Amino acid sequence: MQLTQGPDNRATPLCGLRVVEISNRVAGSYAGKLLTDAGAHVRKIEPPQGDWLRRYTATCTPVADGEPSPFYSYLNAGKRSITRTPGSTRWRAELAGADVIIFTAGPACAAELGIDPKQLLADSPRTIVVTISDFGWTGPYADRAASEFTLQAWAGSPGFRGDPAGPPIAIGGDLGEYMGGVFAAFGALAVRRRVENGGPGEHLDLSMLEAMTLMQSSEWLHSQLLRVPPVGRTTEVPSIEPTKDGYVGITMVTGQQWLDFLAMVECPELEEIEQLRFQIGRWAYRDLIREHIGPWLAQRTVAEIVELGQLFRLPIAALGNGATIRETEYAVQRAVFLQNPAGFHQPRPPWLMSVCAPAPIGDTAAPGADNDESPWDAPGTGQCAASRTRPLEGVRIVDLTAFWAGPAATHLLAAFGAEVIKVESIQRPDGIRYSGGMRKDVDDWWEYGWVFHAMNTNKRSVTLDLGSDEGRRLFKRLAAGADVVIENFSPRVMEQFGLTADVLLELNPKLVVARMPAFGLDGPWRERVGFAPTMEQLAGLAWVTGPPDAPPVTPRGACDPLAGVHAAFAVLAALNYAERTGTGQQVELPMLETVLNATAIQAIEAEVFGRTLSRRGNRGHGGVLQNLYRCAGAPQTDDWIAVTVRDDAQWRALVEVLGRPAWCDQDLASFEGRRARADEIDARLHEWFAAQPLASTVERLAGAGVPAAPVVSPSLVTENPQLRARGFFEELQHPSIGSALYPCPPFAALSGQDRWLLRPPPLLGEHNTEVLRGWCGMTDEELSALATGGVIGTRPKGL
Repeated sequence: MQLTQGPDNRATPLCGLRVVEISNRVAGSYAGKLLTDAGAHVRKIEPPQGDWLRRYTATCTPVADGEPSPFYSYLNAGKRSITRTPGSTRWRAELAGADVIIFTAGPACAAELGIDPKQLLADSPRTIVVTISDFGWTGPYADRAASEFTLQAWAGSPGFRGDPAGPPIAIGGDLGEYMGGVFAAFGALAVRRRVENGGPGEHLDLSMLEAMTLMQSSEWLHSQLLRVPPVGRTTEVPSIEPTKDGYVGITMVTGQQWLDFLAMVECPELEEIEQLRFQIGRWAYRDLIREHIGPWLAQRTVAEIVELGQLFRLPIAALGNGATIRETEYAVQRAVFLQNPAGFHQPRPPWLMSVCAPAPIGDTAAPGADNDESPWDAPGTGQCAASRTRPLEGVRIVDLTAFWAGPAATHLLAAFGAEVIKVESIQRPDGIRYSGGMRKDVDDWWEYGWVFHAMNTNKRSVTLDLGSDEGRRLFKRLAAGADVVIENFSPRVMEQFGLTADVLLELNPKLVVARMPAFGLDGPWRERVGFAPTMEQLAGLAWVTGPPDAPPVTPRGACDPLAGVHAAFAVLAALNYAERTGTGQQVELPMLETVLNATAIQAIEAEVFGRTLSRRGNRGHGGVLQNLYRCAGAPQTDDWIAVTVRDDAQWRALVEVLGRPAWCDQDLASFEGRRARADEIDARLHEWFAAQPLASTVERLAGAGVPAAPVVSPSLVTENPQLRARGFFEELQHPSIGSALYPCPPFAALSGQDRWLLRPPPLLGEHNTEVLRGWCGMTDEELSALATGGVIGTRPKGL
């Protein structure tokens, strides 16, 4: 089969994959975009008037009649557009010819359109049907109305962000939609691998609530493991701080970074307060910290502070927004933004491969422009393999990643069946084992990191000192027998070890070497240090998060798992190519470029319309009515409700719940009328909700079809009846902490399987003997010598 060609005559990683997309939300369109970029053929089935996103702009700038919005062109360039009547012969033929169907609807809407995944799979057993819905197709909330905003509230996101003196703060920019979209694209490729090996297709039932809950750092485990109360609202200290000429973003994850920061800002007196070495302890000292560092920051420009921060190797960044993102030194020198045929620039796909290339950016089809194309021939319907193995069974991955983004990638790959060997060292264990806080009442305190626990289930742990000749030799033997090696060090680390992609590919030509640097393997920021909050600050996400009259607020690391799932998707695309052609390659996945893809609308609308999106508190963009409202309760309660009204039907339903007050006049019956009086409506709703109890009001609105949710602490999401009913949490026994609930991928369990998680997160070096014997053929005597020499071990060095 001929390979689809990229813009420089290199093959795209996917070959001949046929996708039908039926989507009325960003998540579905983004899933289709990711597959299009990787070389799949995507047909988008729209209603005759076209997808409503064709007319959507975040700035509410009108779009010319018949022209797609630039945001729609970003999401849908290169796709075919087909208009078909649901249930018609042609409709059924389009679905029958697809390898993958992406459908954004719950069970009720699917029934109206005549889409039944069970029937589709009965007719075409190798089809992969990915449904994306707010709550998933099962559970007590399956048919509830929701929005990205109310799902954030259910997932615990605003519940731990913001000063308790003010309202909770939701993340701006519809980030959850991108998270759901990349999960959907990943799931399609994972199951496609099983299909290509003779196995059956699948209905992948994706819950947006579960996808967005995975954007939190599993705070329920934090409460359990560190024995602390549920987390409340705070912000990082310091975080986004005023300077002489603007705001600067400051992120400190490790204790050493805090000490280095104090040296930079010349505040040695704060070194003596031990609680400040952990981010979790700084909130109580926020006034003291800002009193000390404020004058130093106020005397210097953002550029001066960023430059000095690089000398101290600290994650410090200037804040970006839609007007500035494209002009950063990084974006210009790495040519990140490409021309869309519709006349604007958009970020390239967030992966670069050494052998393959993305598909070129295509035109944006008008509704029904490709109606004359014949349906694809239905794939073979022969007998599938009887066993329903996990889709990635047989894939071997050597995992060098640390902290959150990299482990999030391998967490997902392991849940789908890959064999993942996590490589640490006793000289330098994964920093997320203890950087957020530590227990002092246990001997093995490094085994209590809650993010480590959440993101490392189903993996085995090996310790290897890669600074030693023997450690590097053993690592090469692991890589020689692997399908994937993945790491997220700064670029210089693997070079210093002599373990670059060229070296590993010479050992194993079919290997996929995935590298996840913060700022790319080359370019002007190659040596910069950065974590997810740094990317959120640079890429504009922080700029649209927070109250309009206050500094921006960092979304708090939500882009770590976003980058991780993108990496998992790109790994599967490259693995698909390697298994078809026998050719491995390096895959580069800069975290900043992942976040730029999720904030693309900011740069696009600034370029096309000359308007820069900024902060609107919890009011959102695009003219939708939404906000967080404080509900009635005792003085000590902090009860808030999230409410969204997107269309006329939801407005009418809300008016009924309000009791049809006189102020809800006919002028408010239309979108434009509500938009013109949005401030008045918001003030009236604040007044009404202040007299209503939280829980019963959520249920009243839900029963009326209005998206609503309580703002909950992320520590308490384990109590959510929908998440429990769906099996999102699975219980595992860990040798140090005992029983705990761990998060799963955001899909219903695969057919024939009753759980996702088969083993708890590993102890440090727990599987040295098992893996080094089995993969490397080491004897007991050799293993003993390795332990004596510090090449392997089970305790951090020096303890």
